Amino acid sequence: MATYITTDCINCGACEPECPNEAISEGEEIYLIDPELCTECVGFYDHEACQAVCPVECCLPDPKHVEVEKELLDRAVRLHAEDAALKQRAVANEFPSRFRK
Repeated sequence: MATYITTDCINCGACEPECPNEAISEGEEIYLIDPELCTECVGFYDHEACQAVCPVECCLPDPKHVEVEKELLDRAVRLHAEDAALKQRAVANEFPSRFRK
């Protein structure tokens, strides 16, 4: 499930640099997350980095984009095709993921 940013966003920008996929961008009024780029940080962190830094807790799971860990990992590997370490972690099934807490 991709993450989305609610209208409670205060437009602080804390989330944008934390995203390993550059899925977060500044919208007209609030920051936005592209669900085609969001991997919920699977492969990179055991938590969603945007949620961890959001001061108003407006980065939430999007019920309109439900996905399982494998889909998210496959997307991360595709988005970061040049990242050999990520590929190795994926093949070895030893990667960080919020699903594994």
